Amino acid sequence: RCFHQELESGIKFTIDYQVISGGHYDVDCYVEDPNSKTIYQETKKQYDSFSHHTEVKGVYTFCFSNEFSTFSHKIVYFDFQVGDEPPILPDMNNRVTALTQMESACVTIHEMLNAVIDSQTHYRLREAQDRSRAEELNGRVSYWSVGETLILFVVSI
Repeated sequence: RCFHQELESGIKFTIDYQVISGGHYDVDCYVEDPNSKTIYQETKKQYDSFSHHTEVKGVYTFCFSNEFSTFSHKIVYFDFQVGDEPPILPDMNNRVTALTQMESACVTIHEMLNAVIDSQTHYRLREAQDRSRAEELNGRVSYWSVGETLILFVVSI
């Protein structure tokens, strides 16, 4: 499956992805620029992150492929971020003086909150992956129990 995003020249974008369920938890991923030039390609990866500064204005394409394992369906989480984060304080990039204690505290709190958001995303993905594995195991155990019950009835008859 492919996704398309129109981007301006000179903009940074980042794509993070992780396979949540299916097969051996691996997938192929590639990114193409508007000239159909492949700027990123990985095969059979469970998770990865890729950052790039655009050189050409146009539609960038990023695709996930499951051709090597067509029998197992996969669920993939991805996060596509475009551009840099704006400064949290006005004129922060143009300052020549040191930050005040209040401004330093704001910057520190903002960085810590971003770390918390990243951790929560990581834990949510792990929880979804573990839940998928547990539900699959539960289904197998249920089928095994039904089979044992049928064998028990056949043997007792």
